[in-house]
Amino acid sequence: MATITAPESNNNQKPSVCIQNMEEVQKVFNQFDTNGDGKISVTELDNVLKALGSAVSSDELQRVMADLDTDRDGFIGLDEFAAFCRSGSDDGGDAELRDAFDLYDGDHNGLISVDELHCVLNRLGMNCSAHDCQRMIRSVDSDGDGNVNFEEFRKMMTNTNKAVNASVAP
Repeated sequence: MATITAPESNNNQKPSVCIQNMEEVQKVFNQFDTNGDGKISVTELDNVLKALGSAVSSDELQRVMADLDTDRDGFIGLDEFAAFCRSGSDDGGDAELRDAFDLYDGDHNGLISVDELHCVLNRLGMNCSAHDCQRMIRSVDSDGDGNVNFEEFRKMMTNTNKAVNASVAP
């Protein structure tokens, strides 16, 4: 959970709140590209969204594909996926941050618990133990309640964004 800022990005472009570097972009892309053909189909996109607990209508799924599939070949390629991850939003990323947070907050109580993080990561095929998830949460849990609230999540993402931007600044 970090931001993406490619070295070639310009300073006017707001980075996305999901991925830190091209290596991470590739890893996430590969999670979506379940058949390993180098492209994400509408079915693969739908399966990932369902695994994350997001029920989208067929029309909405087609709109997402149309937005991301810039070369109009019916698939999302790695370059299109990376471009999406680098794109910003008018609200400085708050809506995107909230959406990302909500994917992990399964019971919608405003907190990401160890169990919720563990469940989502395992549904995505990442083999993390509950202990690994507990360490991840502990690293950003500033109030010591054993969970990550939205402000802690935002702070983590903002700090990561600043560190990444500083590391690629000219």
